[in-house]
Amino acid sequence: MAAPEVDHDALLAAALEGGEVEDGAGLAVAVRDMESGESAAYGKALFETASIVKVDILATLLLQAQDADRRLTAQEEAYAAAMIENSDNASASALWKTIGSAAGLDAANERFGLTGTEGGDGLLWGLTRTTAADQLVLLQQVFGDASELSDASRAYLRELMGRIAVGQDWGVSAAGSGFALKNGWLPRTATGLWVINSIGRVTVDGHDHLVAVLSNGNTTKAKGVALVEAAAKAAVSVFAEEDAGSVETVAAPVRQPR
Repeated sequence: MAAPEVDHDALLAAALEGGEVEDGAGLAVAVRDMESGESAAYGKALFETASIVKVDILATLLLQAQDADRRLTAQEEAYAAAMIENSDNASASALWKTIGSAAGLDAANERFGLTGTEGGDGLLWGLTRTTAADQLVLLQQVFGDASELSDASRAYLRELMGRIAVGQDWGVSAAGSGFALKNGWLPRTATGLWVINSIGRVTVDGHDHLVAVLSNGNTTKAKGVALVEAAAKAAVSVFAEEDAGSVETVAAPVRQPR
Protein backbone atom coordinates (compact mmCIF):
# COMPACT_ATOMS: atom_id res chain seq x y z
CA MET A 1 0.00 0.00 0.00
CA ALA A 2 1.14 3.50 -0.78
CA ALA A 3 2.04 5.68 2.18
CA PRO A 4 -0.58 8.32 2.98
CA GLU A 5 0.18 11.72 1.53
CA VAL A 6 1.53 14.16 4.11
CA ASP A 7 0.25 17.75 4.18
CA HIS A 8 3.47 19.50 5.08
CA ASP A 9 1.88 22.95 4.89
CA ALA A 10 -0.63 21.90 7.57
CA LEU A 11 2.16 20.46 9.71
CA LEU A 12 4.09 23.71 9.43
CA ALA A 13 1.02 25.76 10.34
CA ALA A 14 0.49 23.52 13.36
CA ALA A 15 4.12 23.89 14.39
CA LEU A 16 3.82 27.66 14.28
CA GLU A 17 0.41 27.83 15.96
CA GLY A 18 0.34 29.54 19.32
CA GLY A 19 3.78 31.01 18.89
CA GLU A 20 4.88 34.26 20.45
CA VAL A 21 4.23 36.53 17.48
CA GLU A 22 3.65 40.06 18.73
CA ASP A 23 0.35 41.78 18.01
CA GLY A 24 0.56 43.43 14.60
CA ALA A 25 3.68 41.52 13.58
CA GLY A 26 3.82 39.43 10.41
CA LEU A 27 5.54 36.09 9.79
CA ALA A 28 6.09 33.90 6.74
CA VAL A 29 8.13 30.70 6.55
CA ALA A 30 9.19 28.30 3.81
CA VAL A 31 11.28 25.14 4.14
CA ARG A 32 12.54 22.39 1.82
CA ASP A 33 14.01 19.01 2.70
CA MET A 34 16.86 18.69 0.22
CA GLU A 35 16.88 14.90 0.35
CA SER A 36 13.21 14.29 -0.40
CA GLY A 37 12.55 17.50 -2.32
CA GLU A 38 9.41 18.05 -0.22
CA SER A 39 8.63 21.56 0.96
CA ALA A 40 6.24 23.45 3.20
CA ALA A 41 5.16 27.09 3.32
CA TYR A 42 3.30 29.36 5.70
CA GLY A 43 2.19 32.88 4.74
CA LYS A 44 2.01 34.49 1.30
CA ALA A 45 2.41 38.17 2.17
CA LEU A 46 5.09 40.45 0.78
CA PHE A 47 7.89 41.55 3.11
CA GLU A 48 10.72 44.03 2.73
CA THR A 49 13.94 42.09 2.30
CA ALA A 50 16.37 44.29 4.22
CA SER A 51 19.82 42.72 3.75
CA ILE A 52 18.77 39.24 2.65
CA VAL A 53 18.49 40.78 -0.84
CA LYS A 54 22.29 40.82 -0.88
CA VAL A 55 22.21 37.13 -1.82
CA ASP A 56 19.96 38.00 -4.75
CA ILE A 57 22.24 40.90 -5.76
CA LEU A 58 25.28 38.63 -5.86
CA ALA A 59 23.38 35.86 -7.66
CA THR A 60 22.35 38.45 -10.28
CA LEU A 61 25.92 39.70 -10.66
CA LEU A 62 27.20 36.15 -11.10
CA LEU A 63 24.53 35.37 -13.68
CA GLN A 64 25.37 38.51 -15.62
CA ALA A 65 29.07 37.64 -15.49
CA GLN A 66 28.28 34.16 -16.82
CA ASP A 67 26.31 35.69 -19.68
CA ALA A 68 29.28 37.93 -20.51
CA ASP A 69 31.69 34.96 -20.20
CA ARG A 70 33.82 36.80 -17.67
CA ARG A 71 35.05 36.44 -14.11
CA LEU A 72 34.23 38.92 -11.39
CA THR A 73 36.78 41.70 -11.07
CA ALA A 74 38.94 41.97 -7.96
CA GLN A 75 36.86 44.96 -6.87
CA GLU A 76 33.60 43.07 -7.39
CA GLU A 77 34.93 40.16 -5.35
CA ALA A 78 35.92 42.53 -2.55
CA TYR A 79 32.45 44.09 -2.58
CA ALA A 80 30.81 40.66 -2.66
CA ALA A 81 32.75 39.35 0.33
CA ALA A 82 32.06 42.47 2.40
CA MET A 83 28.40 42.50 1.39
CA ILE A 84 27.69 38.88 2.30
CA GLU A 85 30.09 38.16 5.17
CA ASN A 86 29.79 41.51 6.97
CA SER A 87 26.53 42.83 5.45
CA ASP A 88 28.33 45.97 4.28
CA ASN A 89 25.78 48.37 2.83
CA ALA A 90 28.18 50.50 0.79
CA SER A 91 29.36 47.37 -1.03
CA ALA A 92 25.76 46.36 -1.66
CA SER A 93 24.97 49.79 -3.11
CA ALA A 94 27.98 49.57 -5.43
CA LEU A 95 26.96 46.14 -6.74
CA TRP A 96 23.30 47.20 -6.96
CA LYS A 97 24.40 49.86 -9.44
CA THR A 98 26.62 47.36 -11.28
CA ILE A 99 23.74 44.94 -11.91
CA GLY A 100 21.44 47.69 -13.17
CA SER A 101 19.52 48.22 -9.92
CA ALA A 102 15.95 46.90 -9.75
CA ALA A 103 15.70 46.27 -13.50
CA GLY A 104 18.74 44.00 -13.43
CA LEU A 105 17.57 42.19 -10.32
CA ASP A 106 14.07 41.66 -11.69
CA ALA A 107 15.40 40.32 -15.00
CA ALA A 108 17.63 37.80 -13.24
CA ASN A 109 14.83 36.77 -10.88
CA GLU A 110 12.60 35.98 -13.83
CA ARG A 111 15.22 33.50 -14.98
CA PHE A 112 15.68 32.16 -11.46
CA GLY A 113 11.95 31.48 -11.20
CA LEU A 114 11.01 34.08 -8.61
CA THR A 115 7.49 35.35 -9.29
CA GLY A 116 6.63 37.62 -6.36
CA THR A 117 9.79 39.68 -5.85
CA GLU A 118 10.22 43.29 -6.97
CA GLY A 119 13.41 45.32 -6.66
CA GLY A 120 13.41 48.45 -4.52
CA ASP A 121 13.15 51.91 -6.06
CA GLY A 122 16.29 53.82 -6.90
CA LEU A 123 19.10 52.92 -4.51
CA LEU A 124 16.71 51.47 -1.93
CA TRP A 125 17.71 47.85 -2.47
CA GLY A 126 16.75 47.01 1.12
CA LEU A 127 13.13 47.83 0.33
CA THR A 128 12.96 45.11 -2.31
CA ARG A 129 9.78 43.17 -1.56
CA THR A 130 9.57 39.39 -1.60
CA THR A 131 7.78 36.30 -0.30
CA ALA A 132 9.07 33.37 1.70
CA ALA A 133 8.24 31.07 -1.20
CA ASP A 134 10.37 33.17 -3.57
CA GLN A 135 13.28 33.11 -1.15
CA LEU A 136 13.08 29.33 -1.10
CA VAL A 137 13.30 29.36 -4.91
CA LEU A 138 16.37 31.59 -4.69
CA LEU A 139 17.98 29.28 -2.15
CA GLN A 140 17.32 26.36 -4.47
CA GLN A 141 19.23 28.24 -7.19
CA VAL A 142 22.19 28.58 -4.81
CA PHE A 143 22.16 25.19 -3.09
CA GLY A 144 20.33 22.93 -5.53
CA ASP A 145 21.60 21.23 -8.67
CA ALA A 146 19.13 22.52 -11.27
CA SER A 147 20.14 26.18 -11.45
CA GLU A 148 20.75 29.05 -13.81
CA LEU A 149 24.00 29.56 -11.91
CA SER A 150 27.10 27.56 -12.81
CA ASP A 151 28.75 25.16 -10.41
CA ALA A 152 31.47 27.73 -9.77
CA SER A 153 28.97 30.54 -9.13
CA ARG A 154 26.98 28.43 -6.69
CA ALA A 155 30.11 27.30 -4.87
CA TYR A 156 31.25 30.91 -4.53
CA LEU A 157 27.93 32.05 -3.05
CA ARG A 158 27.81 29.08 -0.68
CA GLU A 159 31.34 29.79 0.52
CA LEU A 160 30.56 33.42 1.37
CA MET A 161 27.27 32.50 3.08
CA GLY A 162 29.21 30.03 5.20
CA ARG A 163 31.59 32.73 6.46
CA ILE A 164 29.10 35.13 8.07
CA ALA A 165 30.71 37.39 10.67
CA VAL A 166 30.31 36.54 14.33
CA GLY A 167 27.35 38.47 15.68
CA GLN A 168 25.51 38.22 12.36
CA ASP A 169 25.23 34.41 12.34
CA TRP A 170 21.89 34.17 14.16
CA GLY A 171 18.64 33.21 12.43
CA VAL A 172 18.15 29.92 10.62
CA SER A 173 21.43 28.70 12.12
CA ALA A 174 19.48 28.05 15.33
CA ALA A 175 17.71 25.17 13.57
CA GLY A 176 20.75 23.03 12.85
CA SER A 177 24.47 22.89 12.13
CA GLY A 178 26.70 23.39 9.12
CA PHE A 179 24.79 26.51 8.22
CA ALA A 180 25.24 28.93 5.33
CA LEU A 181 22.99 31.96 5.60
CA LYS A 182 22.25 35.64 5.19
CA ASN A 183 20.24 37.75 7.59
CA GLY A 184 18.46 41.05 7.23
CA TRP A 185 17.41 43.56 9.88
CA LEU A 186 15.88 46.98 9.40
CA PRO A 187 14.05 49.40 11.72
CA ARG A 188 11.34 51.21 9.76
CA THR A 189 11.65 54.97 10.12
CA ALA A 190 7.93 55.70 10.25
CA THR A 191 7.05 53.16 12.95
CA GLY A 192 10.28 52.15 14.68
CA LEU A 193 9.24 48.52 14.17
CA TRP A 194 11.76 45.98 12.94
CA VAL A 195 11.97 43.85 9.81
CA ILE A 196 13.93 40.70 10.75
CA ASN A 197 14.64 38.07 8.09
CA SER A 198 16.88 35.02 7.72
CA ILE A 199 17.50 32.69 4.78
CA GLY A 200 19.90 29.81 4.31
CA ARG A 201 20.77 26.14 4.52
CA VAL A 202 21.10 24.14 7.73
CA THR A 203 21.89 20.50 8.43
CA VAL A 204 19.70 18.54 10.84
CA ASP A 205 20.56 14.92 11.68
CA GLY A 206 22.65 14.70 8.52
CA HIS A 207 19.90 16.11 6.27
CA ASP A 208 20.15 19.48 4.56
CA HIS A 209 17.21 21.89 4.71
CA LEU A 210 16.65 25.21 2.98
CA VAL A 211 14.84 27.67 5.23
CA ALA A 212 13.45 31.18 4.69
CA VAL A 213 11.86 33.13 7.53
CA LEU A 214 10.51 36.65 7.00
CA SER A 215 9.02 38.89 9.67
CA ASN A 216 8.01 42.48 10.24
CA GLY A 217 6.33 44.58 12.92
CA ASN A 218 8.71 43.42 15.66
CA THR A 219 9.01 45.94 18.51
CA THR A 220 12.71 45.19 19.03
CA LYS A 221 15.46 43.51 17.06
CA ALA A 222 15.95 40.94 19.82
CA LYS A 223 12.31 39.91 19.77
CA GLY A 224 12.42 39.60 15.99
CA VAL A 225 15.55 37.45 16.11
CA ALA A 226 13.99 35.17 18.74
CA LEU A 227 10.85 34.81 16.62
CA VAL A 228 12.82 34.02 13.46
CA GLU A 229 15.00 31.46 15.22
CA ALA A 230 12.03 29.71 16.81
CA ALA A 231 10.19 29.66 13.49
CA ALA A 232 13.22 28.16 11.75
CA LYS A 233 13.42 25.40 14.35
CA ALA A 234 9.71 24.71 13.96
CA ALA A 235 10.10 24.60 10.17
CA VAL A 236 12.80 21.93 10.07
CA SER A 237 10.93 19.90 12.71
CA VAL A 238 8.16 19.34 10.15
CA PHE A 239 10.55 16.97 8.38
CA ALA A 240 13.00 16.03 11.13
CA GLU A 241 10.29 14.69 13.43
CA GLU A 242 7.68 13.70 10.86
CA ASP A 243 8.19 9.98 11.39
CA ALA A 244 7.73 10.44 15.13
CA GLY A 245 4.36 12.06 14.53
CA SER A 246 5.15 15.29 16.32
CA VAL A 247 6.53 18.71 15.53
CA GLU A 248 8.21 21.36 17.59
CA THR A 249 6.26 24.55 18.16
CA VAL A 250 7.43 28.12 17.71
CA ALA A 251 6.91 28.72 21.43
CA ALA A 252 9.66 26.25 22.30
CA PRO A 253 12.84 27.57 23.96
CA VAL A 254 15.14 29.29 21.49
CA ARG A 255 18.83 30.14 21.41
CA GLN A 256 19.36 33.64 22.75
CA PRO A 257 20.30 36.21 20.09
CA ARG A 258 23.89 37.36 20.16
